[in-house]
Amino acid sequence: MTEAADRKPLLLVLASTYPRWKDDPEPGFVHELSRRLTATFDVVVVCPHARGAKRRETFDGVEVVRYRYAPDALETLVNDGGVVTNLRRARWKWLLVPGFVVAQWWAASRALRRRRPAAVHAHWLVPQGAVAAAIGGARVPFVVTSHGADLFALRGPVPTAIKRWVVRRARAMTVVSEAMLGEARSLGAADGAVRVRPMSVDLDERFTPDARVERSPDEILFVGRLVEKKGLRHLIAAMPAIRAARPTAFLTVAGFGPEEEACRRLVAALDLGDAVRFLGAVRQPDLPALYRRAALLVAPFVRAGSGDQEGLGLVMVEALGCACPVLAGDVPAVRDLPVPTVAAEDTNALAGNVLALLSADPDARAQRTAVQREQVLARFGWSAATSDYAAILSAAARGEP
Repeated sequence: MTEAADRKPLLLVLASTYPRWKDDPEPGFVHELSRRLTATFDVVVVCPHARGAKRRETFDGVEVVRYRYAPDALETLVNDGGVVTNLRRARWKWLLVPGFVVAQWWAASRALRRRRPAAVHAHWLVPQGAVAAAIGGARVPFVVTSHGADLFALRGPVPTAIKRWVVRRARAMTVVSEAMLGEARSLGAADGAVRVRPMSVDLDERFTPDARVERSPDEILFVGRLVEKKGLRHLIAAMPAIRAARPTAFLTVAGFGPEEEACRRLVAALDLGDAVRFLGAVRQPDLPALYRRAALLVAPFVRAGSGDQEGLGLVMVEALGCACPVLAGDVPAVRDLPVPTVAAEDTNALAGNVLALLSADPDARAQRTAVQREQVLARFGWSAATSDYAAILSAAARGEP
């Protein structure tokens, strides 16, 4: 057999959020999928540069090319909150957008010319999907995956027209939850052309239970970016009622983002200084210890003022993987998971649900969580997700729908 026959097809991945270095606290699901796809493809990722990151490197078998889009100190469009949130909080960052898009287009076009990929996987409809449609189109098939913010938050005639164009030109489209299907179809995606394929979690080695760790009866845990749709301020607002009924209860916040200062001010205004602890950014390898010891993970998701909402909420899967009970805000994406929900904006209802779970019989709660863990194992483990995405991308590379 010749060397050419042995060579794997090349997959070009376009992303915005991507780890800057090993154990970066920024979301790493695109990298986790990409590195697993190296069993089927040679994978090259084109993503934005950020201060402290290497311009080029091989990262877990994935070739990563990070393009410059502004001077080092100004490359702040993506990290610490995500593109949509950063644009809403600092309007001047719109000035970075043209350079961001043009630089990505140039880097992706260069990779297309020099490397001749068999297919492109664009994460997020805008701008990555638009870049994939522009550089490849009919010549190089692409699959676009929407993660939520691109689908829900980018409204108006121009963004909607761009998203419709991307959907029409894509060989296939995937969304990460059932709740996103209707929105995707509103962009013109045919019923058979859009599929639900969630990102996944390492439920085999990293996010696993540990019977040796004693679970706290009082620690409430929040994990995630500190942005509006994650709903942390509603959980903080519920803490006085929780503490009135259960004085030993306390909240641990693992995460960072643009709302941290406002959340800290709310903690001070409610005189909760001894009841709320901010850990800041937490590395992925350190998260299981938090899930294993907490009494409860609360993910108080809400619909943001921009229309943005959670696409899936993998922190809930991580917690269940570690046998940590979960309470979530009642947004559509959460309905894909077997967890109780509450309207998080109603702080009295949120407090009542938290107290009910904290007060539940520990054995019954553990048994219920064990059942929930088994329910998410098959759907959210990486084995199934990698197999599904490899099949979709391979079909695209062959020119199949």
